Order: sequence, then structure tokens, then C-alpha cells
Amino acid sequence: MRYVNQPVIKSDAMALVTGKPVYMDDIAPRDCLVVKLLRSPHAHALIEDISVDKALLVPGIEAVFTYRDVPQERFTLAGQTYPEPSPYDRLILDRRLRYVGDPVAIVAGRDEACVEKAMKLIKVTYQVLQPVLDPHEALDGEILVHPEENWKALCPVGADNKRNLCASARDEMGDVDQVLADCDVVVDQVYRTKANQQAMMETFRTYTYMDHNGRLNIVSSTQIVFHVRRIIANALGIPKSRIRVTKPRIGGGFGAKQTSVSEVYPAFVTWKTGKPAKIIFTREESMTASSPRHAMELHVRMGADRDGKLRAIDVYTLSNTGAYGEHGPTTVGLSGHKSIPLYHDLEAYRFAYDVVYTNRMSAGAYRGYGATQGTFAVETAANELAAKLGMDPVAFRLKNMVRQGDVMPAYYGETATSCALDRCLLRAKELMGWDEKYPCRDMGNGKVRSVGVAMTMQGSGISGVDVGSATLKLNDAGFYTLLIGSADMGTGCDTILAQIAAECLDCDLDLITVRAADTDTSPYDSGSYASSTTYVTGKAVEQACEKMRQKITESGAAMLGCPADQAEFDGSVVKNLADGSQVTLAEIGWKSQSGFSGDLEVTVTHSSPVSPPPYMVGMAEIELDKETGSVQVINYVGVVDCGTPINSNLARVQTEGGIGQGIGMALFEDVQYTPAGKVRENSFMQYKIPNRMDVGNITVDFESSYEQTGPFGAKSIGEVVINTPCPAIAHAVYNACGCWFRELPITPEKILMKMIDNPENP
Repeated sequence: MRYVNQPVIKSDAMALVTGKPVYMDDIAPRDCLVVKLLRSPHAHALIEDISVDKALLVPGIEAVFTYRDVPQERFTLAGQTYPEPSPYDRLILDRRLRYVGDPVAIVAGRDEACVEKAMKLIKVTYQVLQPVLDPHEALDGEILVHPEENWKALCPVGADNKRNLCASARDEMGDVDQVLADCDVVVDQVYRTKANQQAMMETFRTYTYMDHNGRLNIVSSTQIVFHVRRIIANALGIPKSRIRVTKPRIGGGFGAKQTSVSEVYPAFVTWKTGKPAKIIFTREESMTASSPRHAMELHVRMGADRDGKLRAIDVYTLSNTGAYGEHGPTTVGLSGHKSIPLYHDLEAYRFAYDVVYTNRMSAGAYRGYGATQGTFAVETAANELAAKLGMDPVAFRLKNMVRQGDVMPAYYGETATSCALDRCLLRAKELMGWDEKYPCRDMGNGKVRSVGVAMTMQGSGISGVDVGSATLKLNDAGFYTLLIGSADMGTGCDTILAQIAAECLDCDLDLITVRAADTDTSPYDSGSYASSTTYVTGKAVEQACEKMRQKITESGAAMLGCPADQAEFDGSVVKNLADGSQVTLAEIGWKSQSGFSGDLEVTVTHSSPVSPPPYMVGMAEIELDKETGSVQVINYVGVVDCGTPINSNLARVQTEGGIGQGIGMALFEDVQYTPAGKVRENSFMQYKIPNRMDVGNITVDFESSYEQTGPFGAKSIGEVVINTPCPAIAHAVYNACGCWFRELPITPEKILMKMIDNPENP
């Protein structure tokens, strides 16, 4: 193929590396009102009184808004298809404050200096309430995070605000308790993950203005332009027709910008004042008042016969959604539905969960979206089970893993129509040199080197929900415009979708102009999340190209005076097969604009009833210093089945980046709260993310399957790549020191203390 599965350079590469003005703050006018938020110092409090009179006297201050000034209809900031599973539990500003950092007032002025001065002059009297920080205490506890009567859930997700319950459900097959009781070997452990930050380089930021038609325009660093339009309409109580949302280039999202964290505040200011406004979150705000990964506790029971045949898996997940319910009901589902199905032919399984409100920072979407937490727990349990059996964990997986053609009851009954997981495992084993390195080697200097393994799966969009659309136009001179609603957040989806179009249309890539993510001009798209863009929107592009080819052939045939079935389009000309006469694509384009000869524009909307999983195997090689407990990643091997990679370069860097993030979650990223509910890590000085020296040598390879429902056989790759480092590294640490670590991150202090406390046994 000419463009598909080729290492095409990203279309915006040069603009980004040469510092062109492409990001939100580059293009926002310099005379915008600066918007900042006064935030709560308490994890749980009621505002008894708030005085803004002195703040309004500061020269340059345009407006100060409090809970008295905003609409009282609740909404959600979750970027999800309507009706959102996430409860409607927010106001723009609320009298009840639910976490340290919850907005108390919106201040807008001509510059940052006057706004910061005004914020210091706002006088607030708080009634400080007892916070509830532990999800165990919150569930059915006396302290309610959301006692309000106008809280509501639009979908039946098992939510009950009077129980601090954001969602609850149960799915099972067979009698898990009976099968586990009959197993020869059982693992029964609890695993914990923390509320990791997406830590994208560009913080949350939005610019808003009123256009000449009196419409509110929102320019934001967001993954979800159409969802933002609905969210702002709900928050402000205005029609969606009065709102336009666009996005510039995005300096990283990783799911954080699937939640409308920043948009509502400048939008409210502009709607009230009529003046352009912008908000730019500081790094501290992005670390303490944003939308991190859901902290989860997973109780896993897993049982097998002595020969290593896995018989049953039982997973219970307790998820901490924090102060608000964005993505709470949906992330938790992946913790079981994207981990249990890795193992086939089970006699029984059970997956149950509760998602609980607490007075912590509200959680949201982060790459992996719950599958990351579930993979850590289930894959670590699988490694523990293999250790109890005295069995090589690679052999254990080869005996029990899902394979091509298997039905996956715990994955909504879908069939693994494209699955190269077994080949991924064997290839990873070869690249790592597993047989020579497993389980560990003494380096003779107080250090040991060891290896660990894990496998994972994700999805390709949300089946029956996610929608991708493409509008394709043939212009005069014979070039195309491709309009899409998905948001390129650094993944290169603009380039990938153009590659699909160029391949389908048999044309040069530079003849495809891509315009994306404008709610006024783009066809509807759910947004760039859930690993959906290449699979869902890419299929829409492929189908649009097929229709465009047909239209071009018909138009060319009419110009040549022959039936369409006697004409052929080769990407450049339409040829009459009978006499060899031909007409060029440029001539067809000109003709379509000179008198009406039929429109040469196509719009296709696509949604898939299935979500074929990509698969991945990860293997880690670490060096552990037994005197200090420090861990260094030496090598990491990742082998991915994403169907057909559309862009081999971008697929590779996606994989490398996801592995790096996973290594950070496994070893470094430690979110801690004070007893009063304040996050301790509010900058990169305290919140350690891995640099290039921390991730070792990363080797990436692909074992391609062919997914018939995807464009050119493609599945997703965006999220699956982050899931394996946590369990693979935990396994390697066990092989190095004999201790299992079931809570992340695995720090040197924890390793050293556990080795001291348990010199012989985990």
C-alpha cells in the first residue's frame, strides 16, 4: 500500500517544532479579560457569607461572581454521549464546597495582577464540615458529599447520592464461590492504585468571545468539542444553537481534556459581560483541581487446578470518584470487563463494583480508563497464581489466554474476531530473552536483575455509542477537503485520517486538506477518546471515500457520454473503457462548480456495534539494589496487536509513550493527601514523572491481525499501551526480592522496608 502502514510524517510536525502560533494562548487576543478562580481551602465546607465589594473596587476588575450569581440547574463536566452515565451533580459555583480546590468565586479583570489582588480582597466565612476521604467510610456513611435534592442521574447506573454512591453493578457467570472452593490453588488479594495525574505539558485553558451574531464562541484545548457545546449549554441554561466550540492544537490530553475542566468559567464571564475572556490553569491548579485517574481498590480471587488450568476469577472494584462523578460509572467497568476476558474458557466469573463519592479532588478520564487499574490487579494475581503453582507465567498464560475466535462472556459476549495475543506473547518472550533471564540473575554487586510479564486488552471505541463522521469534498483543481469532528491531541489523527483518504482515493497525500473539530462546520463526532478515532472515524473516512469515488466516476462518465459502469476512476482521471477517452479530476472539479452537474460532496456517519480489542504483551527487565531498594528499568519489551497499523511511526511512538507513562505509574507517581484532605503533590517538584533516563531501553514490535470491521483492518492503539508496565514491573520486583507489592507506586522505601520485615517470605 502507498500510505497505509507507512511511516508518514505528521502533518503539523514542522509547525510544532518551529514554534508556530498553534496553541490556545498563542491565538487568543491580548486584550482578553483574565479569569481566575478563588478556591476552597477546605475539603468540606458551606459558605456562610461571602463579600466581594472590596474586590470590585480594584482598578481593572470587570466582574466577580459567586454561587449567588449562577444558574441552579446541575450538570456534569464529563465529555460523554448524551444521556451521560455520569450524574448531574455540579453547579458552576456552589455554596457547598466538596474538596480542597473547589471553586468559590470567579474573578475577571484586565490583567493577572489586578485579578490576583482582587482575589485576596474577597472575604469568605466558611462553616467547616467534617470531610469523608476514605471510600470505605463514605459508602453508606453518615457524611453525605451530595445531600442536595436536585442531584440526578440520567442513566440507570446504580447511583444513589444518599448513599454516596455514584454507580454500582454486578455481572457474573456460573457459581464463582463454588468453583473457587473446588480449586487446587487460589489467590485472594487486594490491590490498590492511586489517582495519577495525566501531567500533559499544556495545562487546561480556554478562550471565549461573542461574535457579531451574538453567539458564544469557545476556543479550548479540548478533546470533545461537541460535548463541550452541550455541557456549556446545560451550565449556562442557553440553547446549543447560541454556542460554537473549536479547538486549536492540543499540547497533550491523555483523557484529562475529555472532561470540561476549564471551559465553563470564561464562558460564563463572556456571556455575562459580552467581553472576550480567557482562563489558563497554573500547574498547581492542574495538579490539585483537575480530573486525575480514579483511585481504585480491587479485591481479586483467582483459582486454578494443579496443572495450571484457570477455572474462575472474581473481581470486586471500589472506585473513588472524589467530589463529583465525572466518568465514575464508566471507568470502573473497564477494570473488570477489560481484564477478566484475557482468560478464556472459565467455569465462572464475577465482576462487581461500587463507585463512591468522597471529599477528594474529582477524578476523570485518563488513558487506559479503568483497564489500567484492572490489568494491574488481575495480571499481578495471575503472576501470583503461577508462582504458587511453580509454573512459568508465560506458560501459564499460553495455557489460559484468549485466542482468535473465542467468545468472551465477560466482554459483553463479543467474539475475538482478530486476536494475535498468543503471537504477541511469544514474540515478546523472544525479544526479551525470557528463558535466559527468568526469574532473576545475581549481578554480584548487591544488585539483581529480574524480569516480569503481563498482558492486556482494551477496546476500539464504545460499541453502539461512539459516532465518527467524515465530510469529503472535491474542489476545483482536483484536491479534496476532509472535514472531521475528532480532535488531534498530538496522536496524529489528522495525518492518519488523511492517509486513509489518500489510500482510498489513489491520490497524493498533499491533495487532502484536513479541517477538524469545529461544531459549526464539522460533522458530528463523539470526540477523541475511548481509543475510537482510527477505528470509528477512520471507517467513516473509508466509507466516504468509497462514495466519493462512485460520484466522481458518475460525473466523469456523464462528461464522457458513457454509462458509469463503462467508466473507471484511477485517482487522476475517469476513463471511458470503450474508446479510451478520459477526463481529469481537475476538469470534473471545475465542472461541478460551473452549472449544476451533481454535487461532489459526501458525508458519512459511522458507529460500530462491536469494539474489537487490541491486545498487548509487556515484559520488563529491572535491576534492583538490595541495599537501597532502588529499582531501575533496564529493558522493556512491548508487542502490540492493533490490527493493521495505519501509520507505523505513530503507532510506535504511541506505544513508547504509553509504556513510559505506565512505568511512571508503577514506580514514581505518588499522590498523597493530608488528614485534612489536601493534595501534597502540587507541582512536578513533588510529583515525579519519568524522564528519558528512567524508562530504560524500550523495544516495540507489532503482531498484526486483521479486523474486518476496521479501516484496512485497523483496531485502536491509543490506550492499550499504558496497561502492562504496572503488573510486569511488580512481577519483576517479586522475582528480584521475593516480595509482592500490591499497592502503587512501588518505591525504594517500600521495597527496603518489606525486605527488612519479610527477609524470607512475601
